[in-house]
Amino acid sequence: MTDPTPLPPSTGIGLKPQHYRAVLGSSSVETSLSRGECESRPGWVEVHPQNYFCDGGPPHRWLEAVCEELPVSFHSVGLSLGSADGLAEDELRALAKLCQRYQPASVSDHLSWSGTANNRYPDLLPLPYTQECLTHFTAQVGRVQDALGRAILIENPSRYLAFTDEEMGEAEFLQALCNQSGCGLLLDINNIEVSANNLGIDPFAMLDSFDPAPVGEVHLAGHAVEDHADGPLFIDDHGSPVSDVTWRLFERFMENAGPKPVLIEWDTDVPEYEVLIGEADKATAIMHSVGVSHAA
Repeated sequence: MTDPTPLPPSTGIGLKPQHYRAVLGSSSVETSLSRGECESRPGWVEVHPQNYFCDGGPPHRWLEAVCEELPVSFHSVGLSLGSADGLAEDELRALAKLCQRYQPASVSDHLSWSGTANNRYPDLLPLPYTQECLTHFTAQVGRVQDALGRAILIENPSRYLAFTDEEMGEAEFLQALCNQSGCGLLLDINNIEVSANNLGIDPFAMLDSFDPAPVGEVHLAGHAVEDHADGPLFIDDHGSPVSDVTWRLFERFMENAGPKPVLIEWDTDVPEYEVLIGEADKATAIMHSVGVSHAA
């Protein structure tokens, strides 16, 4: 497998088209790509590669410019690794082509499934934590890594229910997946708060069950809470600032983990660039406060 230049252990943001110019510090791709118009820049950016599966045009002009300026991570949402019929081959071919073109610092996808042989769903659907599922998922991750020629990261899910016949916990499942496939873990700390509250688990105990060693990237995001007769429902919508609990979980994790690349995700109701950078600055301040060095 190839060994691309890794992401820096600093804070990045999920890049959206409305923030291209701010990140580049330029009024257009054709003009100077100086930093003059932007007082604060992320250490790196992350994009959903599915948004760049077209052959050319403005999306690629912007992405090419960004890749010249900053490390870039590809966070895939479409491989459907947990599908019983196997991963989405068309998605894998397109992802491999894009990785060959841009050589991103990191590639990741989710512990989930999104389709069957006949249907595709716009959701990251949950998997039961069983040995059978682990064996199948490990094989799919292996197929991706063989096609890309590199190790990938797999993100822990947001869960809204638990299966009755599960054979292991989430952290145990993901650790076994990393051990057996050679992949790493993308630890989304907001997902821990969401899952723990929905499943009646202490989020700090859930966080502590994860080994920091295989974690190659950390995600921070906001969530929504709906009030229902039988209690609140936490929804992973990436549409608000990081919650106070997630910040405390992040601080606890970083105290033990050491330097890691950290990302601010904001995918719905996307705010002004300055708001994203403000969240990134909070993450950087926490890393400095717990003695994590090299955080920019």
